[in-house]
Amino acid sequence: MSGRTNLMKERLVRSGRTVVSETTVGQIDLQKLRDKIKMTVLQMDSETLSKKHDPIVKQKITDVVMETIQEECKQYPIILREKIHKKAGEIIEEVLGYGPIEALRKDPEVTEIMINGSGKGNVWYEKHGRLEQADVYFPDEQSIRDLIEKIVSPLGRRCDESSPYVDARLPDGSRVHAIIPPLALKGATVTIRKHSKLLSIEEQIALGTFTEKEIELLKAFIKARLNIFISGGTGTGKTTALNTLSSFIPDDERIITIEDSAELKLEQPHVVSLEARPANMEGKGEVTIRELVRNALRMRPTRIVVGECRAGETLDMLQAMNTGHEGSLSTGHANSPKDMLLRLETMVLMGFDMPISAIRQQIAAALDIIIQYQRFKDGSRKLVSITEVLGYENGEIKVADILVYDENKKMYKATGHVPKVIEKIQRKGIPMPKWLKEMMK
Repeated sequence: MSGRTNLMKERLVRSGRTVVSETTVGQIDLQKLRDKIKMTVLQMDSETLSKKHDPIVKQKITDVVMETIQEECKQYPIILREKIHKKAGEIIEEVLGYGPIEALRKDPEVTEIMINGSGKGNVWYEKHGRLEQADVYFPDEQSIRDLIEKIVSPLGRRCDESSPYVDARLPDGSRVHAIIPPLALKGATVTIRKHSKLLSIEEQIALGTFTEKEIELLKAFIKARLNIFISGGTGTGKTTALNTLSSFIPDDERIITIEDSAELKLEQPHVVSLEARPANMEGKGEVTIRELVRNALRMRPTRIVVGECRAGETLDMLQAMNTGHEGSLSTGHANSPKDMLLRLETMVLMGFDMPISAIRQQIAAALDIIIQYQRFKDGSRKLVSITEVLGYENGEIKVADILVYDENKKMYKATGHVPKVIEKIQRKGIPMPKWLKEMMK
């Protein structure tokens, strides 16, 4: 008899029914609960809903919904009420948050979330530098479209057939890219790159990103007002590196930061932060990085820090470095210092028709140091080389490594090259690292 009873319970659970004796809330009742919560939220005024990501407003909305659910719970046996309350809390998070991926979005160790369409197996995330398949999913195409709409509509953006892809930023600083059919062949696709916590120098040393030896050298470079470019692939830690280097800038300097999406956290007292703006739904109102660089030059900067050079603004940045704004910093996507130089050439050509020789001379005159970052198979991110730009000779930009990371020996090695910039550091009376002094003997 008990076997038959258990079989019946199992069938009821599989069919989505609530089974009190198993303390199982069935999918049918959960869907009713979900619909009730959605209806309660939708009936709230638009002003409140526009601020739903504010913790205080979110709590108020939650309180109102839970009060409504309290009445709903009375129809269930006491044994199930605690479970229904818990489920209601999860559903509220989905409705007010980002649906099935809300838990991933809240996980501080998840750095990127990828939605490759609806159905099981189509949500992936990056954690500790490794890609993992999530056990959550979006049931249909519309649920992903709803998520995209939830993200972009408060920003005055859209993603539809006439504009089938969009870039946006969440209130917490996370970057979002969405693309829909007909461009995305397997359905709406969303990539969320979370706004990660910028690590302190101590935390980076503990993680093996670099050692005290490299930091000592980089501090001297910053104080000597050398122009520095940080190079690396996607997710190698360039923004964290830029923030670290910028933190060495003295407090008595006027720093202007320019970013596509504000991420830098400088603590100096004299910082002006500028952020680019995409076009609105009518295709108007765009403000580019290049326009901001030009504005920054009129704002009496001591140094200019550009989050990333991608196109025509590169020449403006190089000219700024060449015309009295020494000690400026920026980053770019490349896999080696030499690749970075080629990328800079290409980016200048994207905005100007200039002879390659003229571009190379501009780059060689502007840059002093290229710092290369790399991401390894185990997910770790490291500074892998510090390279000096020596100048322009015989149609080429000459470079020489100062320090390189030996992956086999898991240590940094000085190449023996004595940097030319040492003269500049000595002239300014800036203390040099001891290991560099010994190398010069």
